[in-house]
Amino acid sequence: MTTVTPPSQAIIRPEKDTFLEEENPFESMMSRFDYAAQRLSLDPGLYKVLRSPEKQIIVSVPFLRDSGEVDVYTGYRVLYNTSRGPAKGGIRFDLNVTLDEVKALAAWMTWKCAVVNIPFGGSKGGVVCDPASLSNAELERITRRYTSAIIETLGPDSDVPAPDVNTNERMMAWIMDTYSMHKRHTVTAVVTGKPVEMGGSLGRREATGRGCMIVTREALRRLRMPVEGTRVVVQGFGNVGSIGAQLMEEQGMSVVAVSDKSGAVYNPKGLRIREVIQHVRQHRFLSEYKEAEHLTNEQMLTLDCDVLVPAAMENVITSHNAGQIKARIICEGANGPTTAGADKILDQNGVFVIPDILANAGGVTVSYFEWVQDRGGYFWDEDTVNQRLERIMVQSFEEVAGMAGRHGINLRIGAYMQAIERVAAVHRLRGMYA
Repeated sequence: MTTVTPPSQAIIRPEKDTFLEEENPFESMMSRFDYAAQRLSLDPGLYKVLRSPEKQIIVSVPFLRDSGEVDVYTGYRVLYNTSRGPAKGGIRFDLNVTLDEVKALAAWMTWKCAVVNIPFGGSKGGVVCDPASLSNAELERITRRYTSAIIETLGPDSDVPAPDVNTNERMMAWIMDTYSMHKRHTVTAVVTGKPVEMGGSLGRREATGRGCMIVTREALRRLRMPVEGTRVVVQGFGNVGSIGAQLMEEQGMSVVAVSDKSGAVYNPKGLRIREVIQHVRQHRFLSEYKEAEHLTNEQMLTLDCDVLVPAAMENVITSHNAGQIKARIICEGANGPTTAGADKILDQNGVFVIPDILANAGGVTVSYFEWVQDRGGYFWDEDTVNQRLERIMVQSFEEVAGMAGRHGINLRIGAYMQAIERVAAVHRLRGMYA
């Protein structure tokens, strides 16, 4: 029988966390975890286990530049929790990658997989580099060297990477090939987000954006707001933002603004998203798009709209700008776009936030489908993938909304409580190996 401790005794926070640094992604994420754990009256011992990453790996990534010079980058891989199954999480290549960021993202993956109830734990990885300054051959050498450095943790039953910021299908193919060469046989299930020709799943590329569209639609229904004509602003126009915007437009929503790192484009009557996507394919950035008004990224976040979709990086909505947000709904397409300090302001202003660990879980859900298909050697058509994704996303939204309603809390804390409860239940059943 589980012992339930009184809320006042349930959480013993480390002293170093007394003063939260708002933009530290790990501590910002953990502040939500702490509150959810408190509401669940989580056992103090189990709290300590769930607050600690299982494994943190830092590696050097030496590689040969095209010029013949040798350079060395730093790589990370964090396995946060594997109690429910193999670790699952992307790999990003970016100059801003830090261990704290990777820890936070690995923890988010743990809760995300539990929210949608798929049998994975959470992990994340990254290499500190600027991919835009590297040739394709250099990127391949870095990817393969990083893979070989962390190869002991990788495997279909232990840790399964996927694409993330500045990584893609081709890099997943390099990882799969490197791993397979070491194992002396082809292992397709070691990564997801691969090319379809190599065991990737149909519908995987669109899955995160599709999941955002589904939960936004469900939120509109719950708030009794019409889907048709809903004004949407999408911050970030990469894979998630562009596909999410297109699918929302197809549902009848009006996407009035989108942005990338070069700035934002805005048309109060609605952009033609297919044309914008085509422009980006041809010109790479939105800065040259002529058919709309141009704004800064900061300006577009505070536009008058019904739905705001932050789909780029962490910490774009903070205590400094949260009070200026005019959207009724925020759907977090990115991981950690809203700081803990901003949450309080958004709550006070009645903004309905669909948290990242629910909103963008479509990607990991279809990654799970890909892993299942690889291991079974039997592949589904795209309609089957999309139908199964729809069912899981709608059910997960209802479960999180139900948890939030029963406890009188917002959807973010409801999602954390749902996830922590599921992970904690498995830890209780498995016991502790000592």
